[in-house]
Amino acid sequence: MIRYLVRRLAGWLLMIIVATNITYFLANFYLHPRSNYVGRQPPVPEHTVDGLLNQYNLNDKINVVERWWGWITGIVTRWDWGMSPVGESVNQQIEFRVWISAQLVFTGVIIATALGIALGVYTASRQYKLADRVGQGLSIITLNIPVVVAALGVVLLAIQFNQSVGRTIFYVVGAQNDGVSGIGPIIVDKAQHLILPTIVLVLTTYAGTHFLQRSLLLDNISADYVRTARAKGLTKAQAVRRHALRTSLIPVATQVAFSIPALFTGAILTETIFAWEGMGRYFIKTIATNDVHGVVATAAFGALMTAIGAILSDLTIVVLDPRVRVS
Repeated sequence: MIRYLVRRLAGWLLMIIVATNITYFLANFYLHPRSNYVGRQPPVPEHTVDGLLNQYNLNDKINVVERWWGWITGIVTRWDWGMSPVGESVNQQIEFRVWISAQLVFTGVIIATALGIALGVYTASRQYKLADRVGQGLSIITLNIPVVVAALGVVLLAIQFNQSVGRTIFYVVGAQNDGVSGIGPIIVDKAQHLILPTIVLVLTTYAGTHFLQRSLLLDNISADYVRTARAKGLTKAQAVRRHALRTSLIPVATQVAFSIPALFTGAILTETIFAWEGMGRYFIKTIATNDVHGVVATAAFGALMTAIGAILSDLTIVVLDPRVRVS
C-alpha cells in the first residue's frame, strides 16, 4: 500500500508541476497586468508603471521565459508565489482564503454526502412507493433551483427568524465577527456565520449524490450475490447494508472525492452572496485584476486538491472493495 501511494503521489506531483507551469505561460498570454494602470486620472507615467511591474515581475516588456525563471526560482527557494499587480502577496491571500473556504466546503460536502447517501438508500429500498416519489420530487426541485435563488430565500427566512426572536441568531454576511475572544464564543460565532451558506451548499448539491446512490443501489439490489445473501437467511435490509450498499458506494465516493476541488473555486456565488472571502471570490478577483501570479497559484491549488481527491478516492475504494486490497 505504501509503495502504491508513493507512486501515486509522485505521478500527481509531476502532473501538478506540469499543469502549473503551462498555466503560467497561458496566463501571461491572456492577462495583461499593465492594463490596471491604463485610464487612471491623473495618468500614471509609463516609466512608473514599468518600475512597479518590474518590482512584481510582471513587466510584459521583459521576455516571458525570463519572468518565468524568476517566478519559479522564488517558489523553489522561498515558496514565494509572487505579487499581484497592485502589490498584494499571493501567499498571504491564499493562506487566509483557503481556511475560509475549507470551513464551508468540507462542512457542506460532509452533510450533503451523508444526506444524499441516506436518501438514496431510503428511496431505493422503497422503489416507486410514496417515500420514493416524494424524495425524488424534492431532489429534482432542489437540483433545479439556482444558487442565487436558494441563497436569497435562505437569507430572507433567516432575517425573519432573527426578527421574530429579537436577536441575531444567524449572520447573513461574513465568516466571523471581529473582536470575539475565547474558545467557546469563537466556536459559536463561526457556527452562526457558517449555518446559512452551508444550508445553501447542501441544498444545491445533495441531489446529485441522492440520484447516483439510488440508481447504483437499485442495480445492485437485484444482483446475484445479493440474492445469494438473502437465500442464506439475511433480511433484505441486512443484505442491502452488508453487500449491495458497499459496492454501490464506490462510484459515489469517487464522485464526492473529485467534487471537492471544484467546490473550493466553484462556490463563487455562495461566497459572494454571503461575503465570504474564500477561494472562489479570489479566483474571480485575480482574473478581473489581471493577476497572473494569483491565477497560477489558484490553478496550482486546484490541481493539488484534485490530486488529494484522487488519492482519497483510491483509499476509499480499497476500504470498500476487498478485491482491490488482494490485487
